[in-house]
Amino acid sequence: MMTMRKQIAAANWKMNLTQPEVKALLDQLLTEPISLQSHEEVVLAVPFLYLEQVRQRIESLNGYRLAAQNCHQKTAGAFTGEVSAAMLASMGIKDCVIGHSERREYQAESDAQLAEKVDRCLEVGIRPIFCCGESLSVRESGKQNEFVGAQVRAGLFHLSAESISGIVIAYEPIWAIGTGKTASSAQAQEMHAAIRAVLTAHYGKEVAEQIPILYGGSVKASNAAELFGCTDVDGGLVGGASLNATEFRQIIAALK
Repeated sequence: MMTMRKQIAAANWKMNLTQPEVKALLDQLLTEPISLQSHEEVVLAVPFLYLEQVRQRIESLNGYRLAAQNCHQKTAGAFTGEVSAAMLASMGIKDCVIGHSERREYQAESDAQLAEKVDRCLEVGIRPIFCCGESLSVRESGKQNEFVGAQVRAGLFHLSAESISGIVIAYEPIWAIGTGKTASSAQAQEMHAAIRAVLTAHYGKEVAEQIPILYGGSVKASNAAELFGCTDVDGGLVGGASLNATEFRQIIAALK
């Protein structure tokens, strides 16, 4: 019998919060840390400036992990203002969000770049949280499964079965990010199952069944339990709702 996949509540703070606001949010979130089962995790993806501040607060907590929101695709070099995976690893950072739709759009990050970023992370022991997802126009064309499958193949299929077993995938329908729109639980399950089918075809069922696939797109306390209850939805990558401690605690509590 297979063990349950990791069930993950991941907070993406994006470019939000001042340092005093970070302290206040952590005070509210961690005053009584939620006790997590062995298969459950809470990941906090925070701006670079706050990584050390947050690390100090969560390093002793079981099941709580710290993530960067991005890294550069090169190991080191003359890239002013950038941060490498090796730098993050040297600070004890365990996770890194790769290819969020906002970076794909605003920084024009390509599939090739993202594949390199995945490699840089894995080389230094950082777990990539690899994002994929379609725009509204792709969804309306009915080609979302092909589009997202192509993103997964381009970004991850150069990896060995052993390496891909060490990553997390986050599906985020771009049309549902920050819009208040949410994919229905049926839409979320359909896409997560399609992603797992793409993984199964290439790596086999045993590997595919162990890779967590998170849903991201206007996840909130009121819809988390229904979304997370879907067979192939293994938690959420949560944006705006993760900035509210009460809301995010309810989302954590909704994990399988």
